[in-house]
Amino acid sequence: MGFLDNLFNMADKRELKKFNKIVDEIDSLESKFEPMTDKELKNMTNIFRERLDGGESIDSILPEAFAVVREASKRVLGMRHYRVQLIGGIVLHQGRIAEMKTGEGKTLVATAPVYLNALTGKGVHVVTVNDYLAKRDKEQMGKVYEFLGMTVGVIVHGQTPEVRREQYQCDITYGTNNEYGFDYLKDNMVIHKEQMVQRELNYAIVDEVDSILVDEARTPLIISGPGDKSTHLYSDANTFVLTLKPDDYEIEEKQKAVSLTESGIQKSEIYFNVDNITDVAHIELYHHINQALKAHVIMKRDVDYVSKDGEIVIVDEFTGRLMFGRRYSEGLHQAIEAKEGLRIQRESKTLATVTFQNYFRMYNKLSGMTGTAKTEEEEFKAIYKMDVVQIPTNKGIQREDLPDSVYKNMKGKFNAVAEDIIERHKTKQPILVGTVSIETSELLSHLLKRRGIKHEVLNAKYHEKEAEIISQAGRLGAVTIATNMAGRGTDIVLGGNPTFLTKKEMKKMGYEEDIINKVDSSLEGIEKEGNEDLFAAREEYVKLYAKYKAQTQAEQEEVLKAGGLAIIGTERHESRRIDNQLRGRAGRQGDPGSSRFYISLEDDLMRLFGSERITSVVEKIGLEEDMPIEHKMLTKSIESAQKKVEGRNFGIRKHVLQYDDVMNKQREIIYAERRRVLEGENLQEQIQGMILSIIEDTVAAYTLENGFNFVGFRDYLYHVFLPKGSIEIPDVEKLNTTQIVEEVYNIAMKIYQGKEERIGSERMREVERVVLLQSVDNHWIDHIDAMDQLRQGIGLRAIGQQDPVVAYKMEGFDMFDEMTKHIKEDTVRYLFNITIEEPVERKQVIDVNHLSSNTDEESSNKTVRKEETVGRNDDCPCGSGKKYKKCCGR
Repeated sequence: MGFLDNLFNMADKRELKKFNKIVDEIDSLESKFEPMTDKELKNMTNIFRERLDGGESIDSILPEAFAVVREASKRVLGMRHYRVQLIGGIVLHQGRIAEMKTGEGKTLVATAPVYLNALTGKGVHVVTVNDYLAKRDKEQMGKVYEFLGMTVGVIVHGQTPEVRREQYQCDITYGTNNEYGFDYLKDNMVIHKEQMVQRELNYAIVDEVDSILVDEARTPLIISGPGDKSTHLYSDANTFVLTLKPDDYEIEEKQKAVSLTESGIQKSEIYFNVDNITDVAHIELYHHINQALKAHVIMKRDVDYVSKDGEIVIVDEFTGRLMFGRRYSEGLHQAIEAKEGLRIQRESKTLATVTFQNYFRMYNKLSGMTGTAKTEEEEFKAIYKMDVVQIPTNKGIQREDLPDSVYKNMKGKFNAVAEDIIERHKTKQPILVGTVSIETSELLSHLLKRRGIKHEVLNAKYHEKEAEIISQAGRLGAVTIATNMAGRGTDIVLGGNPTFLTKKEMKKMGYEEDIINKVDSSLEGIEKEGNEDLFAAREEYVKLYAKYKAQTQAEQEEVLKAGGLAIIGTERHESRRIDNQLRGRAGRQGDPGSSRFYISLEDDLMRLFGSERITSVVEKIGLEEDMPIEHKMLTKSIESAQKKVEGRNFGIRKHVLQYDDVMNKQREIIYAERRRVLEGENLQEQIQGMILSIIEDTVAAYTLENGFNFVGFRDYLYHVFLPKGSIEIPDVEKLNTTQIVEEVYNIAMKIYQGKEERIGSERMREVERVVLLQSVDNHWIDHIDAMDQLRQGIGLRAIGQQDPVVAYKMEGFDMFDEMTKHIKEDTVRYLFNITIEEPVERKQVIDVNHLSSNTDEESSNKTVRKEETVGRNDDCPCGSGKKYKKCCGR
């Protein structure tokens, strides 16, 4: 790979040369735009739009547009884009990923490509990891766009559909991946075009692209409604699991799985009074026992989840954030509720679902930025067709990355971490300690309290103060313990952030938060007349800001002398990317800093994926618990363990996508069908096609080797849609199948046209739209449920040497064909039998404004109710002489 890496580095250098030529051109235009008045500069937006309307390409105006944005940013924000920031902007415009180190100003980088692409009028979405960042970036960077005459919106949780629609109509819209994804799903559940909030998915820039498109890609977006399953089995299974001993089950830690042993199976059969717990008749009970077992043995409180306000809240394994609104699937969430003694909520029913991979691939152009993406480039290329371009830093990196310190056990490691913190704290060097779980952060906090070290803890339990805590982590003598969330998107400024200090002081003085935010976001726009309160608050804010700015600048000098920010990692994460993110918190913009990871051979990563050779070497040496070891072999082994896990996780994400690709093709067909209805398209030809298709399929089904079963054929069509007595074709024996189809189709059309003449063509077209929409929605929801059910059991096909994904594709498409046949039959049946007295109105199958938007870890296990009194291999009751599965049961 070394040779290939060199080739890629050379390719990067060649590309950087091209980028530098474009940046030279942008620089040369500065003298043109600098002398312009604000009005003249703002008018450039109109000029650019006229040129695009006249046929110029967006690429041809890039240098000028970027130069205009830089000039606007200088005037509005007092920030001038560095050359490397402009290079990052070019990469984003090209639909690629810009990898830029922490502190390089990625938020400002996005302004140039966002403005350029918004000139087309098709809309640009900027995707952030949380609502706070969406609002912050909209407020800060929105000033530049608004100065240039563009509209800027933000999508956050809790907005009404009317407000969302307005925000999406803006030239530029900020929001989170979850909000965009759920709006897409809800838009495909509404019954009127006017209820949709999104427009065409044109161009998206994804901030922290690795977090959103990689880490969260294992988690499909799911909109769910209440299910109808009983909850007593969860508590029964929970009570039973409490009676088990460790030898009644075996744990597979790498896979995070647990299963009953022979003795455990015997105990379960006695407890539940069944002969064979693994028999298909008891599969639901067996499933509940396994989930209860997993809840007790695998799922750990304050690591995988927290209990908060009487609910179980999932902890994101990558960021340490609480994932409100999300629930584990397949009954695991209910099993944990039973374990913790909480009220067990009913399982929900999936109404709509999409993966982030398939949602973001719908954009005409997609790009992203992050500090860490190169390690996942293969995945970005394979799934999103995006490559990664590493952008040079504005100033050289001064951070010293120290070798890992490896200890024999946890106790030795944490003692060493505490000692390192104490020694550095004596010099007042600010320290940020990264942990992988809430549990570890609280353990370390306890150790530091015992040693009298004042510190802040930032984990999912205290996420409300996240931005404030992390922004002050660079203050003199500050010690901050943080889970991997580590305030992504908020800069750690050496000496502290004067804005947060000012806001904190104003809160103490009794000012309301909304007044403080108004003052902070528009200091220049507040006039005294008619606005005395805001004006007084502004005067106070300006004084406090000046005071704290001077204080933090003085403090910054002392922090620089102390060595800058020190990063201490308490264990290696499964992904090298997450480690690099933690390291990247220090050494921003040429600041000094350091990083070191402390590792124990008892850490999960080392224990489950590390080399056995290391353990044996350590045993031979007879290492004491407080003695560290540093060796190249250890570093290589750690990286090797991380690569193993990264490969495994990529496999899981790819697996999720393979299954969703099947659903995605089906989703596209159904959603396109719905769009035709919402757009008010004339469906007359389509309805006629449905009638013909039903007749043709039925003729084929009743054509036997020894002739044609006309009686069965006629009775079936009477049952499906035609009025009794309408089909009387003389001399049927003399007709071939084509003629029978033609005769019956003509009869059906006469009946249909008669109905249309009675109610009028315009009304009939709307009736067709109403009926088709209702039929599609009803059957699609049941189909999603059925596909969920198929997905849960399909893995067993591997036992029979059949690829589960291939089996899922084949059976999924058979089920889809079956569903489309039922949609046709239902639509035609309703249209032929409907009596129209009152004006027709579209009915909402699901009220999208009162749904729970959940993001399950995987698609939930749902039941599908079936009423099938005839066996599939029985003779069909219609009298065709065929088996039911080949006839009416098709």
